[in-house]
Amino acid sequence: MNSSVFSLWIAWRYLFAKKSHNAINILTAISSASIAVGTAALVCVMSVMNGFEGMVSNMFSAFDAQLRIEVRKGKYFSVNDSVLQPVFGLEEVKYVAPTIEETALLSYADRQEPALIKGVDEHFASMTDIESLIIDGSYQVKNNDIEWIVLGAGLQYKLGVVQQLGAPLTIYCPRRTGSINTLRPDQSFNQAGVLLAGAFAIQQTTYDDRYAIVSLDMARDIFEYDSTQVTALELELKEGANEKAVQRKIRDFIGEKYIVSNRYEQQQDFYRIMNIEKWLTFLLMAFILTIAAFSVVGSLTMLRIEKSADSETLTALGATKSILNRIFIFEGWLITLLGAIVGLIIGLIVCALQERYGVITYGSEFMPQAYPVAVKMSDIVITTCFVALLGFVTSCLPALYNSNKKQP
Repeated sequence: MNSSVFSLWIAWRYLFAKKSHNAINILTAISSASIAVGTAALVCVMSVMNGFEGMVSNMFSAFDAQLRIEVRKGKYFSVNDSVLQPVFGLEEVKYVAPTIEETALLSYADRQEPALIKGVDEHFASMTDIESLIIDGSYQVKNNDIEWIVLGAGLQYKLGVVQQLGAPLTIYCPRRTGSINTLRPDQSFNQAGVLLAGAFAIQQTTYDDRYAIVSLDMARDIFEYDSTQVTALELELKEGANEKAVQRKIRDFIGEKYIVSNRYEQQQDFYRIMNIEKWLTFLLMAFILTIAAFSVVGSLTMLRIEKSADSETLTALGATKSILNRIFIFEGWLITLLGAIVGLIIGLIVCALQERYGVITYGSEFMPQAYPVAVKMSDIVITTCFVALLGFVTSCLPALYNSNKKQP
């Protein structure tokens, strides 16, 4: 029999054999249970982080276009640029919507707030899922030549127009042309009146506290853009179109002058921060799991003392010191892996129950929301590999100490 297989067989028998001292059984059970709890917690926490990322990503997708074209240098560009013309003829593209985004000042009564005004055309509602984000009023930006505005929920609160649909707001922005009259500084600003149509909420201050949506015609008038000038072109693709392939194709023929970004790239900073938070959380949980894993060292030390007579017998039968050390390394590894398997099963069951029934909630007691979860196979593999490596390292420590210990 191969020495490694022999060592594993002996370790397996030791794992389930009854010990002469009940304390060893208890300590072994505690060690395995600690690994199980730590592994389950790691799976659950990583899945919750994935769930939040997915939830926010869905909210962003309800507002952001599939593909967005912006000029690399400068603020605006002309849709009549010759290099952009092939975009309008792509068979994979369903809509190409011109957009204007500029900063302005919103005013209501005695309150003023800076806002990022987004001028959109009639395709915006069908290209996005903005209507699902409306929490007050409705989505409309122009109706029978009446100009309306839809505010982010945070902006609505700051302006004091919560549940005041139809409230008159004024948009102010500096003139792009002409000189400043120091005697009449108010003439240096364009201004336009709009009526409040509703408010949307993405649960992200980047949008809720900054964005206000108006019609494209209103944005052109207030910011003095002509009919060909835009700050971005937003694209919706036909169903079944390959987004990455279309993005590559557009990049190839428009060159370096323009930036073509998908939804992920439009929120790249947010996803980078979320990813950092996720792996910092992983490191914290891994540190706690490492501390728990050192209880295996105590179990192996006590087991080695109890099995000293067996070790002498095996030595007399020809077993080397490395074989004896390997037995207890396998023993510690089995304790860890047993805890890891149980922990993975518990973690996956908890995630499945949370996903199906929303057992654990957050928010107010009147409007509770279930913690979102999303289990990723990559996280399970990384967790399993980490626990297995951790178990191997902690199992090697007693063997390493015993190897370096001077025999009397």
